[in-house]
Amino acid sequence: MRFDKITEPLFMGGECQRISMFLSVIDVHVQNAPVSGQIAFYKYSTGQFLNALRTESAIHNENLLMGIQASDPAGKKIGLRLIAGVIARRIVPWVKQGDEIVRGDRISLIQFGSRVDVYLPLDAKIKTKLNDHAVGGETILAAFE
Repeated sequence: MRFDKITEPLFMGGECQRISMFLSVIDVHVQNAPVSGQIAFYKYSTGQFLNALRTESAIHNENLLMGIQASDPAGKKIGLRLIAGVIARRIVPWVKQGDEIVRGDRISLIQFGSRVDVYLPLDAKIKTKLNDHAVGGETILAAFE
């Protein structure tokens, strides 16, 4: 797990916090909804299949950017970028723009050796540490206090 601040203009609209999680071939590659709300943004981009550990894979690889307009906590935006890796080459979303989701719902799958970037508002409190191993549906990545 890695952390930084970046500018994500498409959904977040500016500077935000990013949590990057590499999913090795032995990890589970199902993504769960981090919050309840609505899929307010959905942009699929074709691209290359660089190693997902590389920072530039977020820009150049095949990816899906989903933006969630949260209902709990109300008014917050959470972005998810699903990035196909050198082995994966397939992103399988189970939601589309306009869908209502509940925290914990299974929303997508990336097949083998991929990465997920979570974009959070600057006021989100990160609860994990560098190089932690996240467990889907169990690990709390961040909170709004």
